[in-house]
Amino acid sequence: MLTARSFNSTLDRMLTLNQAIDEALASSWNGDGSRGGRLWIPALDVIERQDTYLLAFEVPGVTREAIDISFKENVLTVRGVKPLSFDLDKDADVRVHMAERVSGEFERSVRLPDHVDSEHITAEVRDGVLLLTVPKAQAAQPRKIQIKGVEQKRVEG
Repeated sequence: MLTARSFNSTLDRMLTLNQAIDEALASSWNGDGSRGGRLWIPALDVIERQDTYLLAFEVPGVTREAIDISFKENVLTVRGVKPLSFDLDKDADVRVHMAERVSGEFERSVRLPDHVDSEHITAEVRDGVLLLTVPKAQAAQPRKIQIKGVEQKRVEG
């Protein structure tokens, strides 16, 4: 069941900040060809379950060998390179009629809350989507606490 969450949670605030930083960086690049052309920031979905965070990055046309994933100080970073669709000889006379598909290097970082199990993060690429599963540490998972005590006998009178 998919539920909408308010922006009061720590994760929501961190993702909003990450998105603002990504947009600011994208608008500040002048497209002069540095870092392989226009900045490309993969779209991202983050879902929280009771025991894990699920992240899905759109990376169409990117092979798993071209992706690097790191986790340091609760920041998960995905870097990679999306190749050009065509093999172009640098000396060839080429006229571009339309160029809407971005290529080149990309990077996207997400700060995750404390208490994640970084040793068991898994990743796979499926149908142009990079899927990451980030388990929560046992200490961060909700659990039911049993109340212990002595049963009292009822006195009938």
